[in-house]
Amino acid sequence: MKLYFAPGACSLSPHIVAHEAGQKVDLVQVDLQKKQTKDGSDFWPVNGKGQVPALETDDGYVLTEGPVIVQYLGDKNPGSKVIPAAGTTERYKVLEWLNFITAELHKTFGPMFRPTTPDAYKHISKENVGNRFKWIDSQLAGKQYLMGDTFTAADAYLYVMTRWAKRMEMDLAQWPNLKAFNERVEARPKVRDALKAEGLLQ
Repeated sequence: MKLYFAPGACSLSPHIVAHEAGQKVDLVQVDLQKKQTKDGSDFWPVNGKGQVPALETDDGYVLTEGPVIVQYLGDKNPGSKVIPAAGTTERYKVLEWLNFITAELHKTFGPMFRPTTPDAYKHISKENVGNRFKWIDSQLAGKQYLMGDTFTAADAYLYVMTRWAKRMEMDLAQWPNLKAFNERVEARPKVRDALKAEGLLQ
């Protein structure tokens, strides 16, 4: 399998999940500005959306969209429990979290990263993310992870969002449970392996 990624982008989520699931993937770095891979190849034929992540499977087809890719990786490696078994309540709760994170956090961060976004709108986006973080903080009370004691693909995705918050100078200390979650996930050996592979940890 090949995972197309950009360091620190949302592709970090499936990269972490691959490590946690014990799934070997070959990493292909993408320059998102030039839409080229590190060796200069055109990225558009891989993903016509021009975005990461993209996963080229061993069967030769390409999956896009992080929440779908992590489900695929989890289902290929069910023993890892990064995605609960199909038909279980736990499965649907993890899918609920993945959808919430992608719609309410991931997309809300987008305007903050664009230099052309007016400052007033960036402020609104940051406020909206903060409101969502406040709610998530309440959901993490007394828990190690979103689903309790078990690390899942939803935690990998939320962790990436907390990293983005730091880049936007949002102090996680105002959400103590979320801050502890960020530190707990970052301390996981497989997570650190992914971070190192992307050049995000020395």
